[in-house]
Amino acid sequence: MKSKQHNFTKAFICSLNPAEKGKRYMVYDNKCLSLAVRITDKGNKSFVIQTRFEGRVIKITLGKYPNLSIEQARKKYIKILNEIENGINPNDILKNKRQEYTFGKLFKEYMERYSKIYKKSWKYDEREIPRFSRCWFKRKISNISTQEIRKLHDSIRVENGLYQANRMYERIRAMYNKAIEWGYIKENPAVGVKKFKEKKRERFLLPAEIKSFFQSLELEENKVVKDYFKILLFTGARKTNVLAMRWNEIDFDRRIWRIPETKNGEALEVPLIDYAIEVLNNIDKTNEWVFFSKISKKGHFSDPKRPWKRILERAGIKDLRIHDIRRTLGSYQAITGSSLSIIGRSLGHKSLEATQIYARLNNDTVRKSMGKAIDKMYEYKG
Repeated sequence: MKSKQHNFTKAFICSLNPAEKGKRYMVYDNKCLSLAVRITDKGNKSFVIQTRFEGRVIKITLGKYPNLSIEQARKKYIKILNEIENGINPNDILKNKRQEYTFGKLFKEYMERYSKIYKKSWKYDEREIPRFSRCWFKRKISNISTQEIRKLHDSIRVENGLYQANRMYERIRAMYNKAIEWGYIKENPAVGVKKFKEKKRERFLLPAEIKSFFQSLELEENKVVKDYFKILLFTGARKTNVLAMRWNEIDFDRRIWRIPETKNGEALEVPLIDYAIEVLNNIDKTNEWVFFSKISKKGHFSDPKRPWKRILERAGIKDLRIHDIRRTLGSYQAITGSSLSIIGRSLGHKSLEATQIYARLNNDTVRKSMGKAIDKMYEYKG
């Protein structure tokens, strides 16, 4: 049933009675002639547009009243009429939006199609993205605004720190970049958000902390833990590489540990100094893993955080991360006069300029530098 046009006001729309059972009717606006309110037999009211597109009648549902106000409905009406004049069928747009990827679906495809294949840190993506953005998983990716991403970025900084906030922002931006590459969306809403300025961390074991650190390490009852942290310090390698160290990677004759694949995606030869050889010689070699664990699903020691905390508390040392052990070796190499190129080579740093220099360095030079650094630490140990 089509009635005469009426001036849409809150009072008027609220006065409209439900339709007869099993039926519905529409009342049209006298300001926007194709805009109507549709009333069902249950009294539900929705704004709709009934007009013509390419010679045929089409209906576009705008939204329910009062969730959608009269003013908002009129603005949508004007926008949709402009689209029709430009040859665009609004229902095609709505259909595409209904079929559009949700953030959750994009996350799943991002993990399977990109992160797990190309990123060594994919497990962090798998854990952190749902942790901070699960509330968006049912949202269409085009409906998440720059302002919402900025708000999430700010809130993570308050609750979890600026480093965590920046890493999460980078993950969201990467997901949207892939969505653009795969043709699901045209713009990246994360582009308008700026990362927080990060201060480069320079923490390492200070000379005044060396003695208490080694004393605490020697008091550690778990031999695997004790040996692990010593090798971490004596090699300067990354913690994940040391955790996964295998005996078949170690050449005792050449005193070399060959890491099959590092963070840079390449193999790396790590010179083994006398201190490291001594520790390795006193570890049981009946298992493939150097730091074998019966309780770990991986087969090797895999959770150093709790024992690390225990060691630091016993030593009375604060604000020292496991990664700072790696920085400690490099710092003491610098203290003992090693060049930046030798320090970079021993830590496996990668850059085009540095690689050209590293090519002229042999392992004996690097091993000597590493040994001098540990000797210096032992001077402070007393």
